[in-house]
Amino acid sequence: MGSVASTVWRSGGEPDAPLVPSSGAGPLEGQSVAVKDLYALAGHRIGAGNPTWLAEATEQTSTATAVRLLLEAGAAITGIAQTDEFALSLAGTNQHYGTPPNPAAPDRISGGSSSGSAAAVALGQVSIGLGTDTGGSIRVPASYQGLWGMRSTHGAISREGLLPLAQSFDTVGWMTRDAETLGLVAEVLLPAREQPAREQPAREEPAQPSALPPELTIIPSLFDQVDPEVADAVRAAVDGVSGHHESLHPSLHLKRLEGVSRDMHAAWFEAFRIIQMREAWANHGEWISSHWEAMADDVGARFRTASQFSADQEQQARALAAGARRIIREWVGDSVLALPSAAGPAPLRREAALGGEVIEKHRRGTMMLTCLAGLAGLPVVNVPLRTAAGLPTGVSLLGAPGSDHELISWAQQFHARLQPTQEIRR
Repeated sequence: MGSVASTVWRSGGEPDAPLVPSSGAGPLEGQSVAVKDLYALAGHRIGAGNPTWLAEATEQTSTATAVRLLLEAGAAITGIAQTDEFALSLAGTNQHYGTPPNPAAPDRISGGSSSGSAAAVALGQVSIGLGTDTGGSIRVPASYQGLWGMRSTHGAISREGLLPLAQSFDTVGWMTRDAETLGLVAEVLLPAREQPAREQPAREEPAQPSALPPELTIIPSLFDQVDPEVADAVRAAVDGVSGHHESLHPSLHLKRLEGVSRDMHAAWFEAFRIIQMREAWANHGEWISSHWEAMADDVGARFRTASQFSADQEQQARALAAGARRIIREWVGDSVLALPSAAGPAPLRREAALGGEVIEKHRRGTMMLTCLAGLAGLPVVNVPLRTAAGLPTGVSLLGAPGSDHELISWAQQFHARLQPTQEIRR
């Protein structure tokens, strides 16, 4: 286990001496970035959270597209941030490098797998944490540490130069301390907003919220599956915004999807898990098969499970996932779907044994929530909240595919209308 700095940074990390200076000028001038150790940086190796993989890796000859866009927009790369091993975790408890700090809740874990990037942002060492989100690896650390987090629409941002976990679900994502910076990054990384065609010049009208849907949707049965303190915080935020702040949208109302089958939901999660594991094994199984001794106990156990799934199981899972994708997208429709970002507050560090019961139970409960966006390929914004006891948590706002820009604007207005006791201010 290393120092606090080495649990956050694999390389670099000095604010006054960026690992890679900006290569252009633009909207991100003056911003600093922690890059998750899955992205290619020319002249540097990808470590993927595993020291043996790092030792055997070769230097990259080009820079990942997402990183290059940030550099060209004026941002500097402060350093390469630690990740959970091969990104196959949600805890941040890396057996090789240690657990990054969680400054918002120092006695609790940081969350992963974008753990180093999240901690660097929460510590104030950078303004942007570039990560990935496959099964919640942006939303979970953002929720645990009181950060804004963005999971982009699947395929909206190029994954060129990104070491994959499971391509069916891998997305580019990022975390910030404030909503404004979250939006600035979106303007750089995501396709430009589509402007509606006009047949005649527009009249001068008062400024209106951009493309806000009229409905906020929740699935009550999902709230029954998380810790009561988190369910209460998210429910209070949703009820407060929809019931007492009609200015968010002149006709905003809350829609409740009743009768969602827990058995169906559990089957969807299992389909997600099988597809994720099969793809992870296809990507890394050959290397891992000859390096079992180099694997952390918890992640190694997951890869052993991954190695045991069959092609027939994957085929069945993909058929089920296709149906889930259609249904989840129908649930969202033109609305925003709100659900807890994680099954509870961050577990206590003293209880977070690698692969232990607390971590595994929490991981499964959280992925029951996070798999919905993964299966449907939807964008998600984590809006930071806090529980009645003051612990950081978050609400995930899911939008229609391709609505990333509008979803961020909607989330900003949602947050602006929270009660002071609910929001996390910095």
